[in-house]
Amino acid sequence: MNSPNNNTAAELRAKFGAALCEGHSSGWLAAFADVPREHFIPVFLRQDEQGAWNEVSAADPGYLETVYSDTALTTRLDENGVPTSSSSEPGLMLDALDALDALDAQVGDTVYELGTGTGYNAALLASRLGSDSVVSVDVDPELVLLARERLAQHRLRPLTFAGDGAEGYPARAPYDRVIATAGLRCIPPPLLSQVREGGVIVAPVGFGVARVVVPDGGEAAGQFLPTPAFFMPRRTAGRSPDFAGLEVRPVERASVPVQDVLDRLRFPLSLALPGYHSCSWRDDEGNLTGVGLWVDDGSTATAHVGGKVRQIGPRRLWDTVEELASIFSKGTPAREDFGLAITPDSQRAWYRVPDGPSWTLL
Repeated sequence: MNSPNNNTAAELRAKFGAALCEGHSSGWLAAFADVPREHFIPVFLRQDEQGAWNEVSAADPGYLETVYSDTALTTRLDENGVPTSSSSEPGLMLDALDALDALDAQVGDTVYELGTGTGYNAALLASRLGSDSVVSVDVDPELVLLARERLAQHRLRPLTFAGDGAEGYPARAPYDRVIATAGLRCIPPPLLSQVREGGVIVAPVGFGVARVVVPDGGEAAGQFLPTPAFFMPRRTAGRSPDFAGLEVRPVERASVPVQDVLDRLRFPLSLALPGYHSCSWRDDEGNLTGVGLWVDDGSTATAHVGGKVRQIGPRRLWDTVEELASIFSKGTPAREDFGLAITPDSQRAWYRVPDGPSWTLL
């Protein structure tokens, strides 16, 4: 299937792939240069200054240039206008693919992908490893159907289906590699049992990307990549924040600046409070006035720039923020200083050394 402005797209794609891989060796350069990203993202959504979402397609100026930039593109919203699907930043995708031991990857190596999305990442995998080596699953049947059609038009036919990606696909196991493109709270245990000895799992955990090596029995071990990552979370049910209930709670005092929750402590908070949600409030001039935190059990906290804090629910969320601030008292902790220790029954993230500060993920 020909893309609009095909010659321009091919030129942009070649430059795009070379720019992504500039400065280091990557076995994925040919895949990025071959697979047309616009084919999998014929339309994306852009938010304007008023917060409204507008469609951008090949008929709009700058469409191809945006598609072939290192930019995440929103592709789907829910009924409330909240993004539910996107095409991730290509640079982040390349980092994750390289972390799969890409230089050693070859046709026939089997890969399981959690999160088909647009199908672009599955296309990169199939282009490099062969269609028969790739299994990809997404929870959204409509997304899977669209991705399958677009893959077939590019003569790629990996096995794609709709289902719970966290359960894996035992019929094709064991896999040499597993990659996830949806935000996770931990490495799904069924996937650990479907990776062969010495296999690698690369998955977004919290607001980072973890690379885990699976041994033959014993404890799997992982480290986080230095690259920040904010993937669409895997869809789960949970309670809404209890902001109304907070109004009758006593006021406490915060010693941590509210801004730290949004930047300096954001990554460790995603490990200490797996799957947490947040929001922020600003005045008419755009200045931050407060933040809200909540988790799926309904625990909720708000903190205002003046130092007032209220908390409700079975977990005292702001207490966790204070604890993290005491551990990371100087600067922003580097993601690569964090690791994972995994057994069949438990998972925990640790800082700097396995017996250092740690947080339970499972």
